[in-house]
Amino acid sequence: MKLVRTATLLAAVLTLWGHSAAAATPGVTKTEIVIGTVQDLSGPIAAFGKDTLDGMKLRIAEINEQGGIHGRKLKLLSEDSGYDPKRAVLATQKMVNLDGGIFAMTGLMGSAPAIAAMPVLLDAGVVSFMPMSSARPMFEPVHKLKFGFSQPNFDGQRSNAPRLFKTSKSTKACILYQDDEFGLEIFRGAEAGFKDIGISFTDVTTYKRGATDFASQVARMKQAGCDFVVMGTQIRETVGTISEMRKLGYNPTMVGSASTYTDLIPKLGGKAMDGLYADMWAKIPYVDDASQPVRFWASKFKTMFDREATIFGAYGYMIVDRLASGLQKTGPNLTTEGFVKAMETLTIEPDMFGSPRLTFSPTKHIGSLSTRISQLQNGRWEVVYDYPKGKD
Repeated sequence: MKLVRTATLLAAVLTLWGHSAAAATPGVTKTEIVIGTVQDLSGPIAAFGKDTLDGMKLRIAEINEQGGIHGRKLKLLSEDSGYDPKRAVLATQKMVNLDGGIFAMTGLMGSAPAIAAMPVLLDAGVVSFMPMSSARPMFEPVHKLKFGFSQPNFDGQRSNAPRLFKTSKSTKACILYQDDEFGLEIFRGAEAGFKDIGISFTDVTTYKRGATDFASQVARMKQAGCDFVVMGTQIRETVGTISEMRKLGYNPTMVGSASTYTDLIPKLGGKAMDGLYADMWAKIPYVDDASQPVRFWASKFKTMFDREATIFGAYGYMIVDRLASGLQKTGPNLTTEGFVKAMETLTIEPDMFGSPRLTFSPTKHIGSLSTRISQLQNGRWEVVYDYPKGKD
């Protein structure tokens, strides 16, 4: 009888310990897991931010309809940064200082805003979960609270720029890039890749974030005789640069980062955008050629938000889905420490969007470094080079 009472008491203590641990973890209650996101909803990449946010909302709705994760529903808080690092910091501070706090900052949009907000999260002990950034500081140096989402621009350009340079039989390479953390990663990656094959840039030119006139940069690259151009550009800047090239009859081989891999490029720039290459991994969900699961997903997206699904909607969906995988593996006694340990032993198989297999470990907080290459052909992105063999 005494043994039974002892066992009962021990079970009660463990239950109370689980509840108290959860209560002490920011953003976690018996019934909810509160997560935050800061998106560009009014700035230069607002189209990315709005779609990413809605993709997150769709996956959260699905999870909550199915009862949540170990009995807890997900609650999403969102703020607008306008792609301004200072606003991103203020929005992040607001969230981590809320009564109860947030468990994780998920999918924070943009390299410069994410880098600026990172110290706030780490100081507060809040997980920085898969920011919408392809910069290496999202997961390097390894920190228990940092997990990356996008394959890095550095690695994508290091692999794909020289690969495409050789297959296109180009002779001189130039680069145009945005003069900030986003553009610098593309420049450094391409520079390293070209060094690997024994060449260097014939010309390097930049532009300030928000620029709209690229005439001088394009004229400079044409004058240098570059038949290959690496583009560290966002949506409007990509369209503006290529449009200027077409005006001058300048038609080099062009390769952009994953940020240019969006259907907004041909929608805004039209036929002139054909020929552009871009790093990518997940495929744009064209409903007329997508798999049945993707068509079903796209239909749900359109029903919920009254517009067509996009690749950034898929990214937002994937981020929450990967968060849910980590939370599920952590178990009902959710703590930050437990979540980190679960993530560091997590494997995620390729998803319906075409992402590669993801593996995490205590020394690897990015699931994969592999990217492939698509090209705009008749207004649609088509995969032309698959994942390189031997990369994770």
